[in-house]
Amino acid sequence: MAKWTFEPGHTAAEFRARHMMVTYVRGHFKNIQGTLEFDPEDPTNSSVEVRIDAKAIWSGVQQRDDHLRSSDFLDAENHPEITFKGNQVEVKGEHDFAVTGDLTIRGVTRDISLTVSYLGQWETPWWEDGVDKGPKTRAGFLAATRINRQDFWRQLARHFGPRRDCRGE
Repeated sequence: MAKWTFEPGHTAAEFRARHMMVTYVRGHFKNIQGTLEFDPEDPTNSSVEVRIDAKAIWSGVQQRDDHLRSSDFLDAENHPEITFKGNQVEVKGEHDFAVTGDLTIRGVTRDISLTVSYLGQWETPWWEDGVDKGPKTRAGFLAATRINRQDFWRQLARHFGPRRDCRGE
């Protein structure tokens, strides 16, 4: 089974969340760290571990980003990482899977399922410190999920009201 390491420069965690129930706020986290053990011949034995720097949130508005890092939301000072650890894989199609595991945000852990598509493997150029190291095999994956923000931030009701349909992707 191959063990893949996430390349922070080619990996992002993007989000879209309802804002005031009128529009969506979009943003991302960069510098994603993680590993994936994946065997395309037997994907059910796969596993993934991901670490996201909570302070690295970007939505395009500095004041909003500072608020999202605060104790009202991510509490990045006390909980600097968002993590996902999954090892339950269900085959949904030839290149599509459901990966279930634990998502931890600000110290609260919930069981979630990611919808994952395997995009394939390619030989690509590999340069390091200006030196051509020859081709390197890389793999591509796309994952998505929906979470209920109130599962992680009970106090959101004071910002958004008690509605349970306040969701993020």
